Amino acid sequence: MKAVLVLENGAFFIGQHFGAPVNTSGEVVFQTGMVGYPESLTDPSYCAQILVPTYPLIGNYGVPSKELDEFQLPKWFESRRIWAAGLIVSELCEVPSHWSQDQTLDSWLKNEGIPGISGIDTRQLTQMIRQKGTVLGKILLGEAIPKELSGWDDPNRRNLVEEVSIKTPQTFNPEGSPRICAIDCGLKYHQLRCFLSRGARVDLVPWNHPLNPSEYDGLFISNGPGDPSQCEETIGNLRRLLSSSTKPIFGICLGHQLLALAAQFTTFKMKYGNRGVNQPCTHEGTGRCFITSQNHGFAVKADQPSDPEWCPLFTNANDGTNEGIVHKTLPFFSVQFHPEHMAGPEDLEDLFTVFLDAVNNSRVGNMVPCVQERIQQYLAADCVPAPRSLDGICKPRKVLLLGSGGLSIGQAGEFDYSGSQAIKALKEEGIHSILINPNIATVQTSKGMTDKVYFLPITPHYVKQVIRQERPEGILLTFGGQTALNCGIELNKSGVLEKYGVKVLGTPIQSIIESEDRKLFSEKVAEVGERVAPSAAAYSFEEALEAAEKLGYPVLARAAYTLGGLGSGFADNPEQLRSLAQSAFAHSNQLIIDKSLKGWKEVEYEVVRDAYNNCITVCNMENVDPLGIHTGESIVVAPSQTLTNREYNMLRTTAIKVVRHLGVVGECNIQYALNPNSQEYYIIEVNARLSRSSALASKATGYPLAYIAAKLALGIPLPILRNSVTESTTACFEPSMDYCVVKIPRWDLSKFMRVSAKIGSSMKSVGEVMAVGRRFEEAFQKAMRMVDENVLGFDPNLNIVSDVELESPTDKRMFVLAAALKRGYTVDRLYELTKIDRWFLVKMQNIIGCYNNLESQSEKELTSELLLEAKQMGFSDKQIASCIGSTELAIRSKREEYAITPFVKQIDTVAAEWPAHTNYLYLTYNGSSHDLTFPGGYTMVIGSGVYRIGSSVEFDWCAVGCLRELRNLGRKTVMINYNPETVSTDYDMCDRLYFEEITFEVVMDIYTMEAPEGVILSMGGQLPNNIAMELHRQRAKILGTLPESIDCAENRFKFSRMLDRIGILQPRWKELTNLKLAIEFCEDVGFPCLVRPSYVLSGAAMNVAHTPQDLETYLSKASSISKEHPVVISKFILEAKEIDVDAVAQDGQLLCMAVSEHVENAGVHSGDATLVTPPQDLNNETLTKIQNICRAIAMSLEVSGPFNMQLIAKDNELQVIECNLRVSRSFPFVSKTLEHDFIAMATRVIVGQRVDPVDVLRGCDKVGVKVPQFSFSRLAGADVMLGVEMASTGEVACFGENRYEAYLKALMSTGMAIPKNSILLSVGSYKHKNEMLPSVRTLEKLGYKLYASLGTADFYNDHGITDSGSV
Repeated sequence: MKAVLVLENGAFFIGQHFGAPVNTSGEVVFQTGMVGYPESLTDPSYCAQILVPTYPLIGNYGVPSKELDEFQLPKWFESRRIWAAGLIVSELCEVPSHWSQDQTLDSWLKNEGIPGISGIDTRQLTQMIRQKGTVLGKILLGEAIPKELSGWDDPNRRNLVEEVSIKTPQTFNPEGSPRICAIDCGLKYHQLRCFLSRGARVDLVPWNHPLNPSEYDGLFISNGPGDPSQCEETIGNLRRLLSSSTKPIFGICLGHQLLALAAQFTTFKMKYGNRGVNQPCTHEGTGRCFITSQNHGFAVKADQPSDPEWCPLFTNANDGTNEGIVHKTLPFFSVQFHPEHMAGPEDLEDLFTVFLDAVNNSRVGNMVPCVQERIQQYLAADCVPAPRSLDGICKPRKVLLLGSGGLSIGQAGEFDYSGSQAIKALKEEGIHSILINPNIATVQTSKGMTDKVYFLPITPHYVKQVIRQERPEGILLTFGGQTALNCGIELNKSGVLEKYGVKVLGTPIQSIIESEDRKLFSEKVAEVGERVAPSAAAYSFEEALEAAEKLGYPVLARAAYTLGGLGSGFADNPEQLRSLAQSAFAHSNQLIIDKSLKGWKEVEYEVVRDAYNNCITVCNMENVDPLGIHTGESIVVAPSQTLTNREYNMLRTTAIKVVRHLGVVGECNIQYALNPNSQEYYIIEVNARLSRSSALASKATGYPLAYIAAKLALGIPLPILRNSVTESTTACFEPSMDYCVVKIPRWDLSKFMRVSAKIGSSMKSVGEVMAVGRRFEEAFQKAMRMVDENVLGFDPNLNIVSDVELESPTDKRMFVLAAALKRGYTVDRLYELTKIDRWFLVKMQNIIGCYNNLESQSEKELTSELLLEAKQMGFSDKQIASCIGSTELAIRSKREEYAITPFVKQIDTVAAEWPAHTNYLYLTYNGSSHDLTFPGGYTMVIGSGVYRIGSSVEFDWCAVGCLRELRNLGRKTVMINYNPETVSTDYDMCDRLYFEEITFEVVMDIYTMEAPEGVILSMGGQLPNNIAMELHRQRAKILGTLPESIDCAENRFKFSRMLDRIGILQPRWKELTNLKLAIEFCEDVGFPCLVRPSYVLSGAAMNVAHTPQDLETYLSKASSISKEHPVVISKFILEAKEIDVDAVAQDGQLLCMAVSEHVENAGVHSGDATLVTPPQDLNNETLTKIQNICRAIAMSLEVSGPFNMQLIAKDNELQVIECNLRVSRSFPFVSKTLEHDFIAMATRVIVGQRVDPVDVLRGCDKVGVKVPQFSFSRLAGADVMLGVEMASTGEVACFGENRYEAYLKALMSTGMAIPKNSILLSVGSYKHKNEMLPSVRTLEKLGYKLYASLGTADFYNDHGITDSGSV
């Protein structure tokens, strides 16, 4: 049944009715809490109000039973009934999942006689209330909109307190002490519980009960609904008490307003009130800021009290309204917020303790200290005084920042983002910054970011040299991952930091050690009454086996002081443990043995704390996968979907307690194991630094964690800092999300033969994506496509059903899960196999249900209702077309016919409660309005998408460089990208950031809405190039090189034919038509031959075939990767030299170029090769030939922008392998080595500016060497032999006066240590042994003990090297 919400101002919203089939009316208010709907609905303060939760997914954990606690109060509710008049939600969960659930939200509302509406754009409704103020509304059954509505009853004109208050007094805990008289103005039961749990007796009296001081020891005034001025009798009673009694008084919420009115303050109605669980309140005495729960529409005006004995106690840090008053000498005080929480944070519950202490002292006549001083002492007890302004802070003048080095599995681009944010924060404070980071592809190492960059290994040896040279006053260790942290610990241990007077900024070294060392961490956590999972630290095989026997198998074994679960795994027996221990001890001297908690929920919180003990949790996240799968390997959802308010705040409180105890200053991450069948939990670990989760949380919430952490490390108090999204509220707040975020990892395991596809406690993923939607299904399906552009979504047709893969997950488990649901597996059966929470499984089942509905339709039968439902579930046009046997363009046309188009929403950190000054955006079909207008005139830049082998941080550097140059040119920019690890997705890098898919459909949707001046595709690598022709066919304006030219270069057949036409040499080639002709070609030119698909990156499916059998296998793989484009076979040339060219051209005229030599022979993918620039072994004649080839190709393809080319040289002959009309992974390397910004030049060319040619080919007195970073240690069984398909995960580069110096530094930057005593040699062919002979002789002279395999030992012994023993 439909229902409509009609507002007094004439607006209306039609949705789906749920709950009781009745009409209702009331004041429409929004609430920004993401959990706690049972508590909110039963809060009497919501009497006569229609409640609008801003979080879109409501009802996820159902409604608990009416069981009573030890005080005979309802355990889960704030009163014995629902007080809200109605409920408006975006999405109602019909199949909740939680161990405590007793019924659904729908059935509860039915039973209580309360109506609700779902399917409403609650963000639009919230914005309307924010802009116009609270408004009266009516919920009416049916979808007819009455022409005229009369009888708008304003509940604030009624005495709502009289309606909700008890009628006769009640006593709780009659034998308790002290005796508290509580005035019930609409009291929440947890207020009673806060007194009763502290041993007090409570006499609960009606709102207008006569007050006799002789009948109580202290007076409490509860919260309640409506206008406080309606309670004249209560105000009169309080006024008499204030003048006649000195017994302590404590008021909360409405009780605060009533006490204030009795004390001659005034109150006023707020525009829309403060309702939520994240309101920051600053204590007037200490300046500390606390996160509070609030629900009120009236406030106290306390700036000019008529009685000077009263003064403000707390102030709202966002809107500046009063949050508490206190008498200077007498024990009277009140607070506007709810210290008793439920729902909400527990930060100030101890105000009940302060009040009861005052009551007990008052009973014996002791009024010293006064309540104001008591509160001051309590809040100041665990902190140092904070400066109230930036003037009182002594900041360092020069700071050294350690980066993370080359990207590897477990430590990727997130540290470029966090380091760049830290640099930005230092720059704002006028601090001279120095960076050590050999990762040349990063944004943070760009010119103009820091004051000085050292491209050096991040090792104690080199960092010490920089410290001695630069003499920084401070060092930041928490922005460079485990690499920086471990280096900092060593520098501290060796006394280097102390010797040179370098202060560790932010989290102290000891806190870092205590969080990293498992034994110390367990002890620290136990000091505050918390528990880690049962575990032990071992330093030998024997200790590990002994610990496992005590804990009982299965156990989790993991190496300490490592990242991404390196060297970890589960062991069911001693043999498995011994194998794991051998791997772990190769990376660390400490092995942690944990009791297995496989199957428990894993939950994370990102926590921020300053040096003055202000502490907040910025984001909480829930892993879809249960414990046992590393969080970096898991699908992660933010905020958590299946935690109740009790669980959410239980873990939040623990996080704050532990982080404060550890003394973290800045940002950290805490992970929990939560029992899925109770509230039992263990702390897994605390990362006392920025992490992968920090980058995800920053992008998920819009809260710049790294930037804030850097400011806090300088000693700046958190409340002083501003929320950079709203620009008007404090940074000391906890973001509210009105959307759902899904993160999915990206694996490239198919690139590695013999590597297990199983995922577990050790990371194997190389990147991750983040999708945003108003429904889980929408965000989840977006994310599935973002991970792999060849996937349509949660597709049930990609994998076969396998119970084994469901129980023991692989990187393809989600597709197996989809197939199982399609097969008819029940949610319960899947839960038993996977331990994925049923809530997520039901959501996935919804997607498959929609699949089934679509597959039963033809294109003609497809209704607008089903099409809209599919889009709201996250189906792409191509996915829908696949289901109904149509085409993507036909579905697009059908959408336009039905006016089904996406809406643009903002990520604003505050769920629309405050106006946002950022345009951090996403698309959704679960809405009915845009958050902004589209003035046009932007330049659109497409990012690189997910980090994968072959497309990593170097493409983000290019995109960021393009955005910056466009900004320098005075152009407004739009960026589309979905990678949370990138700098390009930082909210202030562009004018509009769309966290969205890089597909034809989505880019075209955004293009249509934004009407930009054009689109730049060439800065994002392969992914944008793949959609160039589709965009072009729909008349999108592509800036730079023409799409036809891009197609000519990407299409192997067209490109090879073009080279033949313009007379440029290339290896002999043939387009694949059938296997027989392919074999004939290979036998004609001679094996080996190279199989090359079109439109791919990093050599995907590229292979060298040595036999006809190889050819058959590889052609099948290449054809599946490149279905729509040709596969070409070419002669593979052995023993050739490979050359990389990066260049910029304008209208086909070459403007600049860089040439990089490969150290390795051709046959090693350029991304895995060691590159040297300027070239050291190429003579002028060869360089001139290369320039001529470049000019010819640029002219033929009419290039306007960046391009990259690979050539091979053999026997004085140059042949072209390929050309990419886009940036390449070596653009940052050549730009920084040759000190010429290729990206800035290319950007100016792309937007049509005339640019003069420059000659930078020969460099500027230094040699740069780029070395690949491999992650083979993470991939057991991987073949370390390099080939034509890329295997490296990152890169580093260093400079030197010659290539040898630069190469050695670069090698050390990848983690390679120079051998100290002995070296093992194993060299293949006779030719290679001979080539190595001079080097082996040098090693012998240097005094190394040489060992060798049998054949290698014989060869070198025969050549006079006697110190070579065989192994």
